[in-house]
Amino acid sequence: MYQDMKQLYWWPNMKADIAIYISKYLTCLKVKAKHQKSSGLLVQPEIPQWKWDNITMDFVTKLPKMQSGNDTIWVLVDRLTKSTRFLPMRETDPMDKLTRLYLKEVVTRHGIPVSIICDRDPSERTIQTLEDMLCACVIDFGNGWERHLPLIEFSYNNSYHASIKAAPFEALYGRKCRSPVCWAEKSYADVRCKPLEFQVGDRVMLKVSPWKGVVRFGKRGKLNPRYIGPFKKCLSNEPLAVPLDEILDDKLCFDEEPVEIMDHEVKRLKRSCIPIIKVRWNSMRGPELTWKHEDQFRKKYPQLFTKTAPSTSAAS
Repeated sequence: MYQDMKQLYWWPNMKADIAIYISKYLTCLKVKAKHQKSSGLLVQPEIPQWKWDNITMDFVTKLPKMQSGNDTIWVLVDRLTKSTRFLPMRETDPMDKLTRLYLKEVVTRHGIPVSIICDRDPSERTIQTLEDMLCACVIDFGNGWERHLPLIEFSYNNSYHASIKAAPFEALYGRKCRSPVCWAEKSYADVRCKPLEFQVGDRVMLKVSPWKGVVRFGKRGKLNPRYIGPFKKCLSNEPLAVPLDEILDDKLCFDEEPVEIMDHEVKRLKRSCIPIIKVRWNSMRGPELTWKHEDQFRKKYPQLFTKTAPSTSAAS
Protein backbone atom coordinates (compact mmCIF):
# COMPACT_ATOMS: atom_id res chain seq x y z
CA MET A 1 0.00 0.00 0.00
CA TYR A 2 2.89 2.37 0.79
CA GLN A 3 4.47 1.76 -2.62
CA ASP A 4 1.18 2.70 -4.32
CA MET A 5 0.39 5.70 -2.11
CA LYS A 6 3.81 7.33 -2.35
CA GLN A 7 3.38 7.79 -6.11
CA LEU A 8 0.65 10.39 -5.51
CA TYR A 9 0.86 11.52 -1.87
CA TRP A 10 3.34 12.48 0.81
CA TRP A 11 3.11 13.58 4.43
CA PRO A 12 5.44 13.33 7.46
CA ASN A 13 5.77 9.79 8.86
CA MET A 14 3.72 8.51 5.94
CA LYS A 15 5.11 4.95 5.99
CA ALA A 16 4.61 4.61 9.75
CA ASP A 17 1.03 5.92 9.50
CA ILE A 18 0.20 3.37 6.80
CA ALA A 19 1.75 0.56 8.86
CA ILE A 20 -0.35 1.57 11.89
CA TYR A 21 -3.49 1.73 9.76
CA ILE A 22 -2.89 -1.79 8.44
CA SER A 23 -2.11 -3.08 11.94
CA LYS A 24 -5.53 -1.82 13.09
CA TYR A 25 -7.43 -3.44 10.19
CA LEU A 26 -9.39 -6.13 12.01
CA THR A 27 -9.90 -8.37 8.96
CA CYS A 28 -6.12 -8.57 8.36
CA LEU A 29 -5.56 -9.48 12.02
CA LYS A 30 -8.03 -12.34 11.71
CA VAL A 31 -6.54 -13.94 8.58
CA LYS A 32 -2.81 -13.18 8.49
CA ALA A 33 -0.49 -16.19 8.34
CA LYS A 34 2.68 -16.41 10.41
CA HIS A 35 5.81 -16.87 8.28
CA GLN A 36 8.88 -18.64 9.58
CA LYS A 37 12.02 -19.46 7.63
CA SER A 38 12.70 -23.15 7.14
CA SER A 39 15.99 -24.63 8.30
CA GLY A 40 18.64 -26.03 5.98
CA LEU A 41 19.95 -24.86 2.62
CA LEU A 42 17.88 -24.88 -0.55
CA VAL A 43 19.15 -25.56 -4.06
CA GLN A 44 18.33 -22.37 -5.92
CA PRO A 45 17.28 -22.91 -9.57
CA GLU A 46 18.82 -20.75 -12.28
CA ILE A 47 17.38 -17.28 -12.83
CA PRO A 48 14.92 -17.36 -15.77
CA GLN A 49 15.88 -15.49 -18.94
CA TRP A 50 12.40 -14.64 -20.20
CA LYS A 51 8.86 -14.16 -18.93
CA TRP A 52 6.78 -17.30 -18.37
CA ASP A 53 9.61 -19.54 -19.58
CA ASN A 54 10.00 -21.05 -16.10
CA ILE A 55 6.97 -21.40 -13.87
CA THR A 56 5.94 -23.00 -10.59
CA MET A 57 2.55 -24.51 -9.85
CA ASP A 58 0.60 -25.78 -6.88
CA PHE A 59 -3.00 -26.31 -5.75
CA VAL A 60 -5.24 -24.91 -3.00
CA THR A 61 -7.62 -27.75 -2.17
CA LYS A 62 -10.53 -28.54 0.20
CA LEU A 63 -12.23 -25.18 -0.35
CA PRO A 64 -16.01 -24.92 0.09
CA LYS A 65 -17.66 -26.36 -3.03
CA MET A 66 -19.27 -23.75 -5.24
CA GLN A 67 -22.46 -24.09 -7.28
CA SER A 68 -20.24 -24.73 -10.32
CA GLY A 69 -18.70 -27.70 -8.49
CA ASN A 70 -15.28 -26.02 -8.15
CA ASP A 71 -13.50 -26.68 -4.85
CA THR A 72 -9.83 -26.13 -5.81
CA ILE A 73 -7.62 -23.31 -7.13
CA TRP A 74 -4.76 -24.04 -9.53
CA VAL A 75 -1.97 -21.56 -8.76
CA LEU A 76 0.60 -20.81 -11.49
CA VAL A 77 3.48 -18.38 -10.88
CA ASP A 78 6.03 -17.00 -13.34
CA ARG A 79 9.41 -17.21 -11.60
CA LEU A 80 10.81 -14.12 -13.36
CA THR A 81 8.01 -11.55 -13.01
CA LYS A 82 6.12 -13.20 -10.09
CA SER A 83 2.90 -12.74 -12.06
CA THR A 84 0.26 -15.34 -11.24
CA ARG A 85 -2.84 -17.08 -12.55
CA PHE A 86 -5.51 -18.37 -10.17
CA LEU A 87 -7.64 -20.93 -12.02
CA PRO A 88 -10.76 -22.41 -10.32
CA MET A 89 -11.25 -26.14 -10.88
CA ARG A 90 -12.48 -29.35 -9.27
CA GLU A 91 -10.13 -31.55 -7.27
CA THR A 92 -11.41 -34.56 -9.24
CA ASP A 93 -10.88 -33.00 -12.69
CA PRO A 94 -9.08 -35.46 -15.03
CA MET A 95 -5.74 -34.64 -16.62
CA ASP A 96 -7.19 -33.98 -20.08
CA LYS A 97 -9.47 -31.28 -18.64
CA LEU A 98 -6.53 -29.65 -16.86
CA THR A 99 -4.55 -29.74 -20.11
CA ARG A 100 -7.32 -27.91 -21.95
CA LEU A 101 -7.57 -25.36 -19.13
CA TYR A 102 -3.80 -24.83 -19.20
CA LEU A 103 -3.79 -24.34 -22.98
CA LYS A 104 -6.65 -21.85 -22.78
CA GLU A 105 -5.43 -19.76 -19.84
CA VAL A 106 -1.60 -19.94 -20.08
CA VAL A 107 -0.26 -21.23 -23.41
CA THR A 108 -2.47 -18.92 -25.51
CA ARG A 109 -1.12 -15.90 -23.59
CA HIS A 110 2.49 -16.79 -22.79
CA GLY A 111 3.48 -19.79 -24.90
CA ILE A 112 4.91 -23.13 -23.77
CA PRO A 113 7.28 -22.91 -20.75
CA VAL A 114 10.78 -24.37 -20.66
CA SER A 115 10.34 -25.83 -17.17
CA ILE A 116 7.59 -26.38 -14.61
CA ILE A 117 8.46 -26.77 -10.92
CA CYS A 118 5.91 -28.06 -8.43
CA ASP A 119 5.80 -27.43 -4.67
CA ARG A 120 8.46 -24.71 -4.48
CA ASP A 121 8.67 -22.02 -1.77
CA PRO A 122 7.51 -19.15 -4.04
CA SER A 123 4.29 -21.06 -4.73
CA GLU A 124 3.82 -21.74 -1.01
CA ARG A 125 4.14 -18.04 -0.16
CA THR A 126 1.77 -17.10 -2.98
CA ILE A 127 -0.75 -19.67 -1.72
CA GLN A 128 -0.56 -18.28 1.81
CA THR A 129 -1.24 -14.78 0.49
CA LEU A 130 -4.05 -16.09 -1.74
CA GLU A 131 -5.74 -17.86 1.18
CA ASP A 132 -5.44 -14.73 3.32
CA MET A 133 -7.00 -12.59 0.59
CA LEU A 134 -9.78 -15.14 -0.02
CA CYS A 135 -10.54 -15.28 3.68
CA ALA A 136 -10.56 -11.48 3.96
CA CYS A 137 -12.93 -11.11 0.98
CA VAL A 138 -15.34 -13.73 2.33
CA ILE A 139 -15.34 -12.09 5.78
CA ASP A 140 -15.91 -8.57 4.44
CA PHE A 141 -18.09 -9.20 1.36
CA GLY A 142 -19.61 -12.66 1.87
CA ASN A 143 -20.77 -14.84 -1.05
CA GLY A 144 -18.62 -17.61 -2.55
CA TRP A 145 -14.85 -17.45 -2.89
CA GLU A 146 -15.00 -18.08 -6.67
CA ARG A 147 -16.76 -14.78 -7.25
CA HIS A 148 -13.86 -12.84 -5.70
CA LEU A 149 -11.06 -14.77 -7.44
CA PRO A 150 -10.65 -12.51 -10.56
CA LEU A 151 -10.29 -9.37 -8.44
CA ILE A 152 -7.93 -11.15 -6.06
CA GLU A 153 -5.72 -12.14 -9.00
CA PHE A 154 -5.84 -8.55 -10.27
CA SER A 155 -4.96 -7.16 -6.82
CA TYR A 156 -2.13 -9.66 -6.29
CA ASN A 157 -0.53 -8.93 -9.68
CA ASN A 158 -0.69 -5.18 -9.00
CA SER A 159 0.84 -5.35 -5.51
CA TYR A 160 4.47 -4.30 -5.01
CA HIS A 161 6.91 -7.23 -4.57
CA ALA A 162 10.13 -6.47 -2.73
CA SER A 163 11.99 -9.29 -4.57
CA ILE A 164 11.54 -7.66 -7.98
CA LYS A 165 11.16 -4.03 -6.75
CA ALA A 166 7.94 -3.68 -8.73
CA ALA A 167 4.47 -5.10 -9.15
CA PRO A 168 4.22 -8.32 -11.24
CA PHE A 169 2.03 -6.51 -13.79
CA GLU A 170 4.70 -3.88 -14.31
CA ALA A 171 7.45 -6.52 -14.58
CA LEU A 172 5.41 -8.48 -17.12
CA TYR A 173 4.19 -5.66 -19.39
CA GLY A 174 6.81 -2.95 -18.80
CA ARG A 175 4.43 -0.33 -17.40
CA LYS A 176 2.23 0.23 -14.38
CA CYS A 177 -1.35 -0.92 -14.49
CA ARG A 178 -4.02 1.80 -14.51
CA SER A 179 -6.09 1.01 -11.43
CA PRO A 180 -7.72 2.86 -8.52
CA VAL A 181 -5.32 3.95 -5.78
CA CYS A 182 -5.45 1.72 -2.69
CA TRP A 183 -7.10 -1.20 -4.49
CA ALA A 184 -7.03 -3.47 -1.40
CA GLU A 185 -3.36 -4.39 -1.92
CA LYS A 186 -2.06 -6.36 1.06
CA SER A 187 1.53 -7.11 2.01
CA TYR A 188 2.19 -9.85 4.56
CA ALA A 189 6.00 -9.78 4.61
CA ASP A 190 7.39 -9.50 8.12
CA VAL A 191 10.89 -8.04 7.71
CA ARG A 192 11.43 -6.90 11.29
CA CYS A 193 10.82 -9.90 13.56
CA LYS A 194 11.11 -9.36 17.32
CA PRO A 195 10.02 -11.19 20.48
CA LEU A 196 6.55 -10.35 21.75
CA GLU A 197 6.20 -9.14 25.32
CA PHE A 198 2.84 -8.79 27.05
CA GLN A 199 1.67 -6.97 30.15
CA VAL A 200 -1.53 -7.38 32.15
CA GLY A 201 -4.28 -5.50 30.33
CA ASP A 202 -2.73 -5.76 26.84
CA ARG A 203 -5.08 -6.77 24.04
CA VAL A 204 -4.43 -9.67 21.61
CA MET A 205 -6.15 -11.65 18.87
CA LEU A 206 -6.94 -15.24 19.86
CA LYS A 207 -5.84 -17.93 17.40
CA VAL A 208 -8.52 -20.52 16.60
CA SER A 209 -8.33 -23.80 14.68
CA PRO A 210 -10.83 -24.53 11.86
CA TRP A 211 -13.03 -27.61 12.28
CA LYS A 212 -13.67 -29.68 9.19
CA GLY A 213 -17.28 -29.46 8.06
CA VAL A 214 -18.29 -27.13 10.92
CA VAL A 215 -19.70 -23.64 10.44
CA ARG A 216 -17.91 -21.44 12.98
CA PHE A 217 -18.02 -17.63 13.20
CA GLY A 218 -20.32 -17.61 10.17
CA LYS A 219 -17.80 -19.34 7.84
CA ARG A 220 -16.89 -22.93 6.98
CA GLY A 221 -13.64 -24.90 6.87
CA LYS A 222 -10.57 -23.22 5.37
CA LEU A 223 -12.27 -19.83 5.15
CA ASN A 224 -12.78 -19.59 8.92
CA PRO A 225 -10.94 -16.62 10.47
CA ARG A 226 -7.58 -17.66 11.94
CA TYR A 227 -7.96 -15.23 14.83
CA ILE A 228 -10.92 -13.91 16.84
CA GLY A 229 -11.18 -10.99 19.21
CA PRO A 230 -9.66 -8.58 20.04
CA PHE A 231 -9.28 -9.65 23.69
CA LYS A 232 -5.95 -8.10 24.69
CA LYS A 233 -2.86 -6.54 23.04
CA CYS A 234 -4.59 -5.31 19.87
CA LEU A 235 -4.50 -1.89 18.20
CA SER A 236 -8.08 -2.19 16.98
CA ASN A 237 -10.83 0.22 18.04
CA GLU A 238 -12.13 -0.31 21.59
CA PRO A 239 -15.85 -0.74 20.60
CA LEU A 240 -14.87 -3.83 18.57
CA ALA A 241 -13.49 -5.69 21.61
CA VAL A 242 -15.24 -8.97 22.51
CA PRO A 243 -15.71 -9.75 26.24
CA LEU A 244 -13.53 -12.73 27.15
CA ASP A 245 -16.18 -14.38 29.34
CA GLU A 246 -18.54 -14.67 26.35
CA ILE A 247 -16.35 -17.33 24.77
CA LEU A 248 -13.90 -18.78 27.32
CA ASP A 249 -14.32 -20.18 30.82
CA ASP A 250 -11.89 -19.78 33.75
CA LYS A 251 -9.54 -22.36 32.21
CA LEU A 252 -9.46 -20.54 28.84
CA CYS A 253 -11.58 -23.28 27.27
CA PHE A 254 -14.80 -22.98 25.32
CA ASP A 255 -17.10 -25.93 25.90
CA GLU A 256 -19.58 -26.25 23.07
CA GLU A 257 -22.75 -28.08 24.01
CA PRO A 258 -25.63 -29.20 21.78
CA VAL A 259 -28.82 -27.16 22.17
CA GLU A 260 -31.37 -29.02 20.07
CA ILE A 261 -31.85 -31.50 17.22
CA MET A 262 -32.98 -29.67 14.09
CA ASP A 263 -33.53 -32.49 11.61
CA HIS A 264 -33.27 -36.24 10.98
CA GLU A 265 -32.07 -38.04 7.84
CA VAL A 266 -30.90 -41.47 6.75
CA LYS A 267 -27.56 -41.71 4.94
CA ARG A 268 -27.89 -44.58 2.49
CA LEU A 269 -24.77 -46.52 1.56
CA LYS A 270 -24.43 -49.54 -0.72
CA ARG A 271 -25.00 -52.11 2.03
CA SER A 272 -26.32 -50.14 4.98
CA CYS A 273 -28.35 -47.16 6.12
CA ILE A 274 -27.03 -44.80 8.80
CA PRO A 275 -29.43 -42.48 10.68
CA ILE A 276 -27.96 -38.99 11.11
CA ILE A 277 -29.19 -35.85 12.85
CA LYS A 278 -28.58 -32.14 12.42
CA VAL A 279 -27.50 -30.58 15.74
CA ARG A 280 -27.49 -26.89 16.75
CA TRP A 281 -24.65 -25.92 19.14
CA ASN A 282 -24.37 -23.16 21.71
CA SER A 283 -22.23 -20.83 19.60
CA MET A 284 -21.68 -17.28 20.84
CA ARG A 285 -20.92 -16.02 17.33
CA GLY A 286 -23.98 -17.19 15.42
CA PRO A 287 -25.71 -20.44 14.43
CA GLU A 288 -23.44 -23.50 14.17
CA LEU A 289 -24.99 -26.67 12.74
CA THR A 290 -23.36 -30.08 12.22
CA TRP A 291 -24.52 -33.54 11.16
CA LYS A 292 -23.83 -36.38 13.62
CA HIS A 293 -24.46 -40.14 13.78
CA GLU A 294 -27.70 -40.54 15.71
CA ASP A 295 -26.71 -43.72 17.57
CA GLN A 296 -23.47 -42.28 18.94
CA PHE A 297 -25.06 -38.94 19.77
CA ARG A 298 -28.02 -40.54 21.56
CA LYS A 299 -25.65 -42.33 23.96
CA LYS A 300 -23.80 -39.12 24.84
CA TYR A 301 -26.76 -36.72 24.98
CA PRO A 302 -29.92 -38.75 25.71
CA GLN A 303 -31.69 -35.71 27.15
CA LEU A 304 -31.99 -34.11 23.69
CA PHE A 305 -34.07 -36.99 22.35
CA THR A 306 -36.79 -36.70 25.00
CA LYS A 307 -37.99 -33.45 23.45
CA THR A 308 -37.68 -34.35 19.76
CA ALA A 309 -39.82 -36.37 17.42
CA PRO A 310 -38.85 -40.02 16.63
CA SER A 311 -36.03 -40.37 14.14
CA THR A 312 -36.52 -41.49 10.55
CA SER A 313 -34.96 -44.86 11.30
CA ALA A 314 -37.27 -45.46 14.27
CA ALA A 315 -40.36 -44.50 12.28
CA SER A 316 -39.43 -46.92 9.51
